Amino acid sequence: MSLFAHLTPDLTLPAPVLVVEDDAFIRQRLVRIMELLGYHDDALLLADTLAEARRITAETPVALALVDLGLPDGNGIELIAELRNADPALGILVISAWSTEDVLLGALRAGATGYVLKERDDLEVTLSIRSVLRGGAPIDPFIARRIIAELRPSESPKEPEAAEATLSTREAQILGLVAEGLANREIAEQLHLSRYTVECHIKHIYRKLAVSSRVRAISEARSRGLLG
Repeated sequence: MSLFAHLTPDLTLPAPVLVVEDDAFIRQRLVRIMELLGYHDDALLLADTLAEARRITAETPVALALVDLGLPDGNGIELIAELRNADPALGILVISAWSTEDVLLGALRAGATGYVLKERDDLEVTLSIRSVLRGGAPIDPFIARRIIAELRPSESPKEPEAAEATLSTREAQILGLVAEGLANREIAEQLHLSRYTVECHIKHIYRKLAVSSRVRAISEARSRGLLG
């Protein structure tokens, strides 16, 4: 028997569920996870843009929302704020490749219930969704550790690992395109990668350079001689 079969017998499944994700692969992955949790296709409302999500919610009140942040027509944080204003009790789980503190806090301030990274496996994402369904507020362990580290007194200006970090060939290539002003979608098209893969590479770049924005990543990489 599938491990997922043990995850939902004690849960009431609120419906419909809004799934906002523009990457087709990730969207289908989330549909599969929701089906394993016990949802049927007709209970899932799929949107790949902010505009589509807004159209759906204007016509149909939703009972749960799974929201990506980097969407073609804007930031999912805007949608989170709108959903929260419309329904203060709504469960809203961010499922994103972004793990920077400013993005996380922005999403939580806007009204997100929880935050999990796309790189987690299906079971971990399922457990986060299940936690929201049970009234919890799941935060991805990696992000939680970063927040805890930020709250601790600093023992040194910079961790040795961060100081010695180097970028892989692909990371340097992507950062170079970022420096040229290309958006994630444009980078994905140019390199024949999915936008999710590009977002994960950028997240790893941020982690290696100990930065939280594209501008800072470019500046830090240039100061270390990692970018021309």
